[in-house]
Amino acid sequence: MNVLVINAGSSSLKYQLFDMSSETIIAKGLCDRIGIDGHLKHTPVSNGKPVFNSAISLPTHAEAISAVIAKLTSLEYGVVSDLSEINAIGHRVVHGGSKFFGSALIDEEVLKAIEACAPLAPLHVPANMMGIEACQKAMPGVPQIAVFDTAFHHTLPDYAYTCPIPYKYYEEHGIRRYGYHGTSHRYVSALAIDYLGKGTEGTKIITCHLGNGSSLAAVKDGKSIETTMGVTPLEGVPMGTRSGTVDPALVAVLSELNGDIPTKNAIDILNKESGVLGVSGISSDFRDVETAAGVDINTGEEIEGADIHPRAKLALDIFCYQVAKFIGSFYLIMGGVDAIVFTAGVGENSPYVRRGVCKILSGIGIELDRAKNRFRGPDETVDISSESSKAKVLVIPTNEELVIARDTKEIIGDL
Repeated sequence: MNVLVINAGSSSLKYQLFDMSSETIIAKGLCDRIGIDGHLKHTPVSNGKPVFNSAISLPTHAEAISAVIAKLTSLEYGVVSDLSEINAIGHRVVHGGSKFFGSALIDEEVLKAIEACAPLAPLHVPANMMGIEACQKAMPGVPQIAVFDTAFHHTLPDYAYTCPIPYKYYEEHGIRRYGYHGTSHRYVSALAIDYLGKGTEGTKIITCHLGNGSSLAAVKDGKSIETTMGVTPLEGVPMGTRSGTVDPALVAVLSELNGDIPTKNAIDILNKESGVLGVSGISSDFRDVETAAGVDINTGEEIEGADIHPRAKLALDIFCYQVAKFIGSFYLIMGGVDAIVFTAGVGENSPYVRRGVCKILSGIGIELDRAKNRFRGPDETVDISSESSKAKVLVIPTNEELVIARDTKEIIGDL
């Protein structure tokens, strides 16, 4: 079975085509700058054909899907002879609301339920919908599956997901903490449990999905019981451009300071101009900020004699502090921890951040081996714990696309 995985963002569309008999990637790619000037990078993996990497007109997601199909089936760059070789399509959908506790076969009822979640994730759900609708038009009759970022966190207890506001907003509008990055937390926590080798029951894992968007999860007995993101992806630790958790009244303060701008504009400041970018004034890319702070991004070590941009250093200190603070709180609510997992772009590739977080956690016996930590981008699970650490510190590369492909195969197999 060949499964095409689609991850549609507001101005981008990532894809991977899997051969699920071996769970290998046949081709992968990225349509970028959709609606602007357009760019496509398409990489055949299975047959050695050349990479396509060029500007291309992509006014909407529909044209992006058409471009993907054209490359997948072309003589020069293709990996399948025609679309009949694609058996199903799996879509990353950021929000499933209170309706979806797992992945679902997309039909009209499911589409309406996804669309109803748009107010809870206005930057993500419309893009997800465009990706689904474009695929339906381009490949009618091919089964499509929605895999929800929020689904893994539906095991949160009511006292963790209920917002302490008038209860009618939950009853009437579904306002509650949902959590995000569920496919990533689900994938890496399962691998961590396998690595520990003692079965799921009794395990206590803290997963740190750290990237331009970041969230942590407390996973007990294989189930998410707490996470840092909430009603929207703005809650939690600071991120590339998002503030993370701040005083809610800051929205009103920002509005007044900026000449009584609308609430939406104030929230845009928290979503798009804050976090590491806002504090450093340099970039939302951690590599740029680490370089400005005098850090060798490959080893995570400070460069002797390097100029240090003080706000870049402050931004990194804030990030590491907030990540450690949430890990500490998860440690308490689970009554300990067996493994702390770093994953995603920053978690997998920033020795400096991993070291900074674990240094703060030394009070609860968490220690990494500084020599083992000096690497970027693992291909498999790497244990960077010191011999004296009271819990494992692991770096595990996430693979959300594989989770989506597996769920798609499982559901299609039942049809």
